[in-house]
This record gives sequence, C-alpha cells and structure tokens, in this order.
Amino acid sequence: MKEVMITINGKSCTAPEGSTILEAARVNNIEIPTLCFLKEINEIGACRMCVVEVEGAKNLVTSCVYPIKEGMEIVTNSERVFHSRKINLELILSTHERKCLSCIRSGNCELQKLCKEFNVDDEDYYNGENCTYEFDDTSVHMYRNNNKCILCKRCVAACSKWQAVGVIGANNRGFKTHIGSAYEQSLGDVPCISCGQCIVVCPTGAIAEKDQTKEVWSALEDPTKHVIVQTAPSTRVTLGEAFNLPIGTNVEGKMVASLRRLGFNQVFDTNVAVDFTIMEEANEFLERVKNDGPFPMFTSCSPGWVKYCEAYHPELIPNLSSCKSPQQMFGALAKTWYADKMKLDPKDIFVVGIMPCTAKKFEVTRDDEAAAGVSDVDVALTTRELARMIEKAGIRFTELADETFDDPLGAATGAGYIFGASGGVMEAALRTASEVLAGHETEAIEFDEVRGMEGIKEASYEMSGVMIKVAVASGIANAKKLIEKIESGEEKYHFVEIMGCPGGCINGGGQPVQPASIRNFVDLKAKRAAALYKEDKGKGLRKSNNSPIVKTVYQEFLGQPGGEKAHQILHTSYHSRSQF
Repeated sequence: MKEVMITINGKSCTAPEGSTILEAARVNNIEIPTLCFLKEINEIGACRMCVVEVEGAKNLVTSCVYPIKEGMEIVTNSERVFHSRKINLELILSTHERKCLSCIRSGNCELQKLCKEFNVDDEDYYNGENCTYEFDDTSVHMYRNNNKCILCKRCVAACSKWQAVGVIGANNRGFKTHIGSAYEQSLGDVPCISCGQCIVVCPTGAIAEKDQTKEVWSALEDPTKHVIVQTAPSTRVTLGEAFNLPIGTNVEGKMVASLRRLGFNQVFDTNVAVDFTIMEEANEFLERVKNDGPFPMFTSCSPGWVKYCEAYHPELIPNLSSCKSPQQMFGALAKTWYADKMKLDPKDIFVVGIMPCTAKKFEVTRDDEAAAGVSDVDVALTTRELARMIEKAGIRFTELADETFDDPLGAATGAGYIFGASGGVMEAALRTASEVLAGHETEAIEFDEVRGMEGIKEASYEMSGVMIKVAVASGIANAKKLIEKIESGEEKYHFVEIMGCPGGCINGGGQPVQPASIRNFVDLKAKRAAALYKEDKGKGLRKSNNSPIVKTVYQEFLGQPGGEKAHQILHTSYHSRSQF
C-alpha cells in the first residue's frame, strides 16, 4: 500500500494512503483520545474528543473521520486542542450522573480516565436543566442507567451492525435525546438476544451485566450447600486481562487456584461437558445423515444464537440441535451422575458457571433445563464478575501458583478448549464424527478451513464416502446473511455452527471490557483464540470420543450417545419467541 508523507506535531512521518488522522497518529505511536469511535461500525465523529488542528483548516477537525493527504500538517497537542477537549468533557459531565465511587466501571471508565488526564473535576461542569431517567433492570441479564449515558451510540452500533438485532436506538431529539427501545419499551419487553455486545463497548457504566456475586457468596457461606464451580473454555484466556496481564495469556492454573481460595467445594472444567456435547451432537448429526435430514443441523451451544433463532426464525427450530449447551450439560451431569456418585441430594448442590457470556444468565432460566428436577445451573457469572470476587477477597491473582482442576470432572480433551473460538464447535464435532463414520481411528485432527475470525466460513469434507458441506458464522449479522442464503435455496449445508458473538465466546459480552483505544487497533479475538488453539495442540487427547471420563460416564450411567437416558439428561427443547 502506498505511503503518504505527513507531519504530526512538527515531525515528518508516513502512514498508509486512505488512513484517517486517528489511524495515522496511532501508526506513529501517538494516541488521540476518543469516546464514540468504534472502527468500522461507529465512525460518526460525535463526541469531538479526537479533535486536532490541521494547517489550512479554520476549525478543529475530528481525526476519526478526517482522511490524511500528502503534505498534511497536523497538531494533536496544542493548547487550543487541549482546551477544546476539556470543554467537551465538561459538557458531557454536565448531564452525567457522577456517582463514580459506587459505579461498576470505576477505574475502568473511559470518561473517568479522560477527565483525569485533562484535569476535569466536579466543579468544572456547566449547571442547568437536566434530564433524569428511570433505572431499567427488567432484563434477566443486564441493566441500563441512562443517567450515565454519554450518547456515544457505540451500543446502538453494536446491536444493529454486529448483531443485526437493533432493539435499541436514539429516541427523541436535541437535549432530550436518549438511548432506548421503540415506543420506550423496557429492555425486558423487546426481543433482545442477551448477547451483551452493547455492554463491552460502552465507555461508561450506563449498561452492565446484572451482578449475581451476592448469590454466590451466600451459597459459599451456607454449610448445607455443596458448591461447585465450572469454567468455560474461553475464560482462562481472558480473565488475566482483568489483572493487567497481556491479552491472550492463559491463566488456567491461577484461575483454579483463586476459585479454591474463594471457597468452592469443587473446581471443575466446563471443557469436560464440551466433550459430552460433542458426543451427543456428533451422534445427532450422524443420525440426520442416516435419515437424510432435516438439514442443515444448527449448533445449539450459543444461547444468544438460540434465543435469536426462537425470536426471529422460529421456522428453523426443528433444525437446531437438541443438545444442551456445555454449561447446562455440566450442571445436568453434576446433579445426576456426580450427585449419585457422591451420595448428595441434587437440591443441596449449587452449580456456578463462570462464563464469557451474558446470555448464559438467560439460559439458566430456560424451561427444560432441570435434569434432576432442579435447575441444572443455579447462577451464571461473567468473567468480569469472577474478577470482582477475586479482588473483593483480597486474592493476589498474579502471584498465585498454578493449580489443576479437581477430579473427576476436570480432565478434558483438546476439543474442549477450541469451543471458545468461532469454528471450534464445528472442528471438535468433525473430529469425532469423522472417526465414528469411519468406524476406526482416523488421522483427521485439524480442520483449518473452519478456523479464523472471518464472519462466515465454508468448507466441504469427504467422510467415508459421504460429502459433508459445512458453514460457520459468528455474530448475528453474519448468521442472518447465512440464513438468508439457506432459506432462499442459494446454499445447502449439512451442518452449520453459529456463535452469537463476533469471533465466538472469546469475544463474548461477559468478557473483560477493553477500551476503544485497544479494541480499535488490537485484534482481541485473534490473540485470545490463539491461546486456545495452542492449548489444544499441546493436549495428548484431542478428540472427545477418546476422553476416559466420557467413556466411564457413558458406560456406568448414560448408556449410548443419543440413547434414552442420555437424551433425557443432556438434551432440551425450544419454543417460538416471535413477536411478529
């Protein structure tokens, strides 16, 4: 790509042709502050925090949308620029609820950080009329406090462009503009899919997951409860970010150690349940191959995707795999097989999931998720909530020595790890399905065609003389495109993996919040996914059907994959949630 010569703060430098001033500055190690900018989906220049001087321009320009050109002279650090940015912050604060000490984002708030940098304090704001809004906590998974909203519209962009759901937007005009749903409906009354992508892009504490750590603390204090915790595949490569470790650091050992110190009776790995999910899902797929459909079979491990399917495409419910998600399968096994083995009453077992996903909070409340007559999982916490528990307990996370998961639900195959990345569910299922079809051990381990962070991936594989066509989509906007092709007859697939969040669980709505300065210029998804694939590659066993614990549980308790007992415990049902 052609390089353009420009001057920034008196120094000559180059940047790729077509870059904005913001991007050119970043390439040359200069940070320009932003509050509204999200690369590719919210390039609107609304907050005006990124203003700079450009020679020849009468007014300051917004660097996030202003393209560079040969010979351009730019100043990012003049008194005029600083003064403008400070005034913008003061204007924002004039309508902002300044309860910072109790705010869930205190210390990790982009607005707070900028106010500190530009020496804006509580007295430097403009007094006058103000709008106040009711606190909306009607949704199962999150709340919205518009009194903290700065109208950056990142949440609106994430909901409409990444997720193609669009249940929130800017209501009213002028001074009374606010973010809301159509006809001022509450979040609990609109077809939100609970993905939480709006949460991870919010620069302030205007929206956040519903904190359920109090329920977990109470269970840990209750001597009548046997409290089990399970950790999702991706949480081990994201939790470290909450403690300032490099993105993509695998902190599995420290995570296990911290959970023990929090007081959990057993620390288990959801990856083990992933292996069971693969056994059931692969069997279900092979049954469809034998019976010629219905095709395509859609994966069902992403609760955001399942909720979207029920609400927006109920006609596809018969195509959904009936397998419970790994979180729910784990809970079902914990309160049946494990309870029987340990001579425990399922009612006395309290199962906590540590998940990358706010939709897991919704999933816990679904019907037909109670294999033992009680909820399979009691509470689903996000990665962020676990980080807050660790901090509250005074645990020095980065100094912990690594520890390993407990037996018997702690040893998983490599297939379990890759579930956290887009394409991982498909690859894990293909590893087992190909071997079952062949009737003997096969060499097929890595299915590279379904890996990567592209929004839609396609591949075809010949398995024992049968040509299987598969597709993978992550992010509901991409899923919507794929569904349109399927329903129009343009494409025909046998097996389709859909993850509700772009990139999969590694980029889930419950993961540690990264500021736009990182999100816009660092490939979070790729770094986090690489850590999972590295773990998979280092495992001795990489196919779910080779797992010793899987073989044991089927032999002594479940019977055959897809059998009557396995179906009763590990499978679920769906229903239309369409409002149309």
